[in-house]
Amino acid sequence: MDFIAIITAIVILVIIVGIILFFIGVYNRFFSLKNAAESTLGQIKVAMKKRLDMIEQLLGAVKSYAKFERETLEKITGLRASVLSAGSGASEINRVERESRALLGNLFAVAEAYPDLKTSETVKNLMDSIQGVEGEIARQRYTYNNICQQFNTMLDTIPSNIIGRLIGLVKLLYLEFEEQIQRAPKIEF
Repeated sequence: MDFIAIITAIVILVIIVGIILFFIGVYNRFFSLKNAAESTLGQIKVAMKKRLDMIEQLLGAVKSYAKFERETLEKITGLRASVLSAGSGASEINRVERESRALLGNLFAVAEAYPDLKTSETVKNLMDSIQGVEGEIARQRYTYNNICQQFNTMLDTIPSNIIGRLIGLVKLLYLEFEEQIQRAPKIEF
């Protein structure tokens, strides 16, 4: 009789330890993904600030051709502050991304409108650098959205969703940047 009670106690203990280890594993995976998402958002913010700095440099190169330079410079300064002050959420970064893409489209349109400006070596180099940063942002956005997908899938599937709900986790928002500007910007001089 004592032998059966000991075996039963050992089996129950093994099951309890297994459940605890499973809970710890799922918990650690959730927070690993959450931290990776926050890190990637930080990298996106750095790249967006870098892009805005380059846009400002590009603006300096084209300012003799464009009357809208002061307004654009103010927008860039405001967007740079928005990037730096944006929380860890994706919605604010989505807004800043839309606005900075619109500014970039305006500057590219100005460069297209003035062929001699477009051939300027400084402008060419800056435009190429901005395109490189665009690729960097796209890669980081892809990484962030993949992390969000894994995290959100864990919150939607059994049994990890039970653990996620118990510790109060909510789904992460995806970054939804436009790949390109939908319509040509309107430039008036």
